[in-house]
Amino acid sequence: MSIGNSPPDASSTPDAPPSVPSVGRALAQGRLDAGLTVEAISAVTRVRAPIVHAIEGDDFSRCGGDVYARGHIRSLAKAVGLDPAPLIEQYDAEHGGRPAPTPVAPVYDKQKISAEPRRPNWTAAMIAAIVVVVGFVGFTMFDGARGGGGQTVGAQASQSTAPTPVASHPAKPPTAPSAAPSNSPIAAAPGNKVVVKLTADKGKSWVAATNDDGKSLFEGMLGSGQSKTFTDDKRVYLVIGNAGAVDMFVNGKDLGPAGSDGQLVRTDFTPGNPQAG
Repeated sequence: MSIGNSPPDASSTPDAPPSVPSVGRALAQGRLDAGLTVEAISAVTRVRAPIVHAIEGDDFSRCGGDVYARGHIRSLAKAVGLDPAPLIEQYDAEHGGRPAPTPVAPVYDKQKISAEPRRPNWTAAMIAAIVVVVGFVGFTMFDGARGGGGQTVGAQASQSTAPTPVASHPAKPPTAPSAAPSNSPIAAAPGNKVVVKLTADKGKSWVAATNDDGKSLFEGMLGSGQSKTFTDDKRVYLVIGNAGAVDMFVNGKDLGPAGSDGQLVRTDFTPGNPQAG
């Protein structure tokens, strides 16, 4: 028996909508799903480990401001395979949003000045008419003095012999040599280049690859079952998170797993050398 305004039974209340995890909890869960430790995520994103711990605890006071906080959220999200856009929007909604844009000063249109109608220039019109008449009279006199010369020239031109066309045969395009099929994991690995193929056979892993000039070849999450191939003339540098999930094929040779589960591996390879350079 209910008395007064006693609350209804909990079993009769409708289910509450699921709560959205905070930005820090979403990043922490993504890191755990990727099999990375805080030290590993700090190494690949260059965000110091204490700041990573603070962000995962939803403490953004150590980031140094909203601009740096958004940058850290973007880097950590990409490293664990999450979309950074909704996380940054959630951060803005919880911390006051972005600053309002500065209004732009209005641009005033120039006054349109209508040109006065010009009066007709009768002098110029008369001069033009005189020139036309004089030219026509001169052409008539010159044509009469020449007589039938134009017909003679036309007759001689009609008697000229047209050149005989020469039949041309189109040259056959050279036949491209057919490439022989290869069963190697990396087909036809050249001897003067380094070719590295990574395959995430046992889970997903964060991978960063750069060439000898320091140019980034790839940086991001390698999903389970996905593969990436990198090529350079001199050297390929690799940073592999959760190395036990990744198999390496270097210059056509199977080197097996890149490391153990959860391990962060740094290595590099050169042309013709299947071992780390």
